[in-house]
Amino acid sequence: MTPGIDAWAAWHPRVMAARMAGFTAPWYVAGGWAIDLHLGYETRPHEDLEIAAPDGDFGALAALFPDCAFAVPRDGAVWPLSDEELRRSHQTWAWEPAAGVWRFDVFRERPDGDTWVCRRDTRIRLPYVDVIRHTPDGIPYLAPEIVLLFKAKGSRDKDVADLERVLPRLAPERRRWLAGALALAHPDHAWRALLS
Repeated sequence: MTPGIDAWAAWHPRVMAARMAGFTAPWYVAGGWAIDLHLGYETRPHEDLEIAAPDGDFGALAALFPDCAFAVPRDGAVWPLSDEELRRSHQTWAWEPAAGVWRFDVFRERPDGDTWVCRRDTRIRLPYVDVIRHTPDGIPYLAPEIVLLFKAKGSRDKDVADLERVLPRLAPERRRWLAGALALAHPDHAWRALLS
């Protein structure tokens, strides 16, 4: 039996990176943790840990975690792992039965070879080399301008705070990329005015 949807005690990205040693497909920390890894300090508590990896490599990823079981969050509930559920959602949560808590969330992506493809708008594509950054100690994380593209959909208080922290540090070419990606995925978004 899996825990409830709020039973989170997420691992730190350092723990995740150590556990992912030997995984050869592109992967990275996403979401709010990616922002903090980029900034170099923890700006707020994180209730979860999101990572991303190619969908076709999910089996190899899951094999690295024999102490975890996987399930699919959907419609406010968590569903047992099955081919049907994997088709319904791009997310897969890992829970540790011994602790009775969720440890991390895998976003299963559908790249085109060595090219990352945005799940929100498949016109938005980049080589993985431009998508993944690394901390000084080697933790891979999603480039902050791409994190902000995903955060734009929700525009929650924490997303706006992440934008305000990161935007002054974004190089002009990264700001231009974000402006162009927002124009495609969210053409009427208020954040576009901040990037012009």
